[in-house]
Amino acid sequence: MADTKKCMIIGASPAVDAAIFKEFNPKNYYVICADGGYETALKHHIKPDYIVGDFDSCSIKPDKNMRNVRVLPVEKDVTDTMYAAMLGLHLGYKEFIMIGCTGGAREDHTMANYNVMLFIANKGGSAVMVDTKNEIFMLRGRKVKITGMKGRTISVFPFGTNTINVSYEGLKYPLSQADLTVGDTLMGVSNEIISDEAEIKVHIGCALIVLVK
Repeated sequence: MADTKKCMIIGASPAVDAAIFKEFNPKNYYVICADGGYETALKHHIKPDYIVGDFDSCSIKPDKNMRNVRVLPVEKDVTDTMYAAMLGLHLGYKEFIMIGCTGGAREDHTMANYNVMLFIANKGGSAVMVDTKNEIFMLRGRKVKITGMKGRTISVFPFGTNTINVSYEGLKYPLSQADLTVGDTLMGVSNEIISDEAEIKVHIGCALIVLVK
């Protein structure tokens, strides 16, 4: 069962800077490596708690006989990262940090990982996907408080639904229980944090929030 720590999923994207692991210390998380994320863990001297994947594209493969390794079939209905999220939820974790899940050569993998975040949100959890340039949140019926990010750019989009209802505080363009709709002219893009403390609240629906570092 989960303890007070959060769960960190390390994905297969090679575009992972060491600074990420200084900001998010793996020692403070239950670490699950998804497929090529195992190579990232080795590179940065991280000891994973669990390793999952089909390892079809890995140059370094874990010992499949280890108790904390789950080898998945190449042909399956879920991605390796989705399986890692399912495992984390099964173990009782509700808060997830996802690293190595953006960038790389496959844009479709990044889109698939947005859907992993939505899956976590639909299960009552929360997820943040981070890289060197962005922090990406998925919120359903929740609020996020942002401190110490004055001057940063932030965007909010409906995800997994046609319309969301949101409120902003501490942003250049505030909203109060306003609707953002897919394909409409009010897009929620490129707002600016103008306060030391800002808040985004999702009243209805699920929102993808992109904070540019």
